[in-house]
Amino acid sequence: MKRLSFLLLLSGMLLVVGCQSYKKVPYLKNSEEVDLSLATKLYDAKIMPKDMLNITVNTPNNPEASAMFNLRVQMSDETGSSTGRSRSTSQQYLQTYLVTNDGFIDFPVLGKVKVLGMTKTELEDYLAERILGTHLKERPIVTVTMASFKVSVLGEVAKAGQYNVSTGKINIFEALALAGDMTIQGKRDNVKIIRELCTGEKEIVELNLNDANVINSPYYQLQQNDIVYVTPNKAKAKGSGIGAETSLWFTSTSIVISIASLLYNILR
Repeated sequence: MKRLSFLLLLSGMLLVVGCQSYKKVPYLKNSEEVDLSLATKLYDAKIMPKDMLNITVNTPNNPEASAMFNLRVQMSDETGSSTGRSRSTSQQYLQTYLVTNDGFIDFPVLGKVKVLGMTKTELEDYLAERILGTHLKERPIVTVTMASFKVSVLGEVAKAGQYNVSTGKINIFEALALAGDMTIQGKRDNVKIIRELCTGEKEIVELNLNDANVINSPYYQLQQNDIVYVTPNKAKAKGSGIGAETSLWFTSTSIVISIASLLYNILR
């Protein structure tokens, strides 16, 4: 009878521990309780200092008219030939504009243009309005893309690294997907976002990815140059000072000794 009681007690304890561990693993556990009406606005990244912008201006009815707004850089390249000699070729690339610390770019004809805090759509409309009438009779088609949008993912993920984002838009789950998702040792309720503001100030915020309300967080969508850090859980932190095999051996030995001690005290 004592043995049966002990086995039931031990099974109950293991079940409770297993349930508690499982609760910390799934993302967005309470998704059915979240008010998603708060997250209906489409996100558009704002331009920050040190961003690199690609900007093109086109006038379909008169392509030559817009040429002065498209600075091109001549690049030479050494290539091999069938005779074994190298030959020089040149190609033209559109100029990339660097946003200064005070938020300006030096744009052809217009000169210094303040772009800090604008979205790419806002900058496209602004440049088109500035160019129309004063310099061109036809409203130009202005296209702005961010050439330097990147995020870094560190900590308990499968593939830590820095990732370029061609679309200029990425959320926290998409960033984790690029990094191969969290490992089982990552704390889903304590993911840190390290962000530099346009003023140069830094901020660190914590996100709980177990909670579906994270979708409504202003930090759900990442900004360019954000750093995502996945905190290790206690088990990983404790085992960091010794090898995995040694840690496993000590843990197994401790469990065996504890069970043996309990059995001895109950059954003697």
